[in-house]
Amino acid sequence: MDSALRDPHNGSAGARSPANGTTRPPSTPEGIALAYGSLLLMALLPIFFGALRSVRCARGKNASDMPETITSRDAARFPIIASCTLLGLYLFFKIFSQEYINLLLSMYFFVLGILALSHTISPFMSKFFPANFPNRQYQLLFTQGSGESKEEIINYEFDTKDLVCLGLSTIVGVWYLLRKHWIANNLFGLAFSVNGVELLHLNNVSTGCILLGGLFIYDVFWVFGTNVMVTVAKSFEAPIKLVFPQDLLEKGLEADNFAMLGLGDIVIPGIFIALLLRFDISLKKNTHTYFYTSFAAYIFGLGLTIFIMHIFKHAQPALLYLVPACVGFPVLVALAKGEVTEMFSYESSAEILPHTPRLTHFPTVSGSPASLADSMQQKLAGPRRRRPQNPSAIYEDSNAKDPAAAAGSREGREASAPQGLEKKED
Repeated sequence: MDSALRDPHNGSAGARSPANGTTRPPSTPEGIALAYGSLLLMALLPIFFGALRSVRCARGKNASDMPETITSRDAARFPIIASCTLLGLYLFFKIFSQEYINLLLSMYFFVLGILALSHTISPFMSKFFPANFPNRQYQLLFTQGSGESKEEIINYEFDTKDLVCLGLSTIVGVWYLLRKHWIANNLFGLAFSVNGVELLHLNNVSTGCILLGGLFIYDVFWVFGTNVMVTVAKSFEAPIKLVFPQDLLEKGLEADNFAMLGLGDIVIPGIFIALLLRFDISLKKNTHTYFYTSFAAYIFGLGLTIFIMHIFKHAQPALLYLVPACVGFPVLVALAKGEVTEMFSYESSAEILPHTPRLTHFPTVSGSPASLADSMQQKLAGPRRRRPQNPSAIYEDSNAKDPAAAAGSREGREASAPQGLEKKED
């Protein structure tokens, strides 16, 4: 996971021009300001829109868009897994040919990028389709096994509009695969960031603090302690980072002197900011105080990262500045408002939404699976009156209590029997 902000060419020792082996000319102040400002804007867009979409995702009914909840155990293990992955990529680039590794990774991210971009633009594109557009529903279902042991592997629902978005995303994917253009790279990177913030949900604030604290140490160690992260970021030709050329004003769209920002610096703080937005909504005060506070804290932290990097001309671990800002500012606001207890007791995964009934306890039932399902249904719906299965049993029971009614009903049945026989004969 690349999560450091860096300017690999301007002011870096050993940065060479690929054309003639000479040192690149320094970028103009206007070009540097444009590059840094564009990176800041591109980082803010997926956090803002991804957080809004995460609220709709939590309330959605489509099983294909259900969020993945990160628990405290997942948060504690994530920095270790990320470190192993980063070190593994570093060793792969050292041992094997960089060209073949990037070819495999390009094909992999080509498929992922198309799906991510299609999912990102689908809500926006739906507004441009006419009302009489023939929109048909489809379902992609892969199962394993048969009978009672059948298990769903993939269950994805989509429609004709999604197929149109998939076609447009494929065009961008082919463009990226053939040219590796920085605009196509950024389109995929933004799509990955939006989907990450939307679909990855922290279950509570404590889990977010564990995750951000662990990645804080991870980022500082791999950027300042070794050259592993910088080496992987420069060698890894995949849309795992946002880039913007510092020489755009001089060379136009063919510029090649890039400043870059890892997607980890967007997604990791972004899912914490999205959690605070859902916490704001749960308070039902019609204010988004914690969301706007953390969003402003992110702007401050990333701006400080850019400033430090520009002053010292060295790659900076952005989470070194983002984590204290994104966690500290909302906690200070909670302290001032006396809502620290509510903040840390909030459970995002425990939100009871209108369309998602939840069990408060599990009944103990022995017998067949059918009896278990029937018992659970009774617990959810409350006590119900059972409908009698045999109408004659009611007659016999009531007639036993009332002999006069029994005699009348018996005569009625005897009188109606010949009529039924006559009808059969006709």
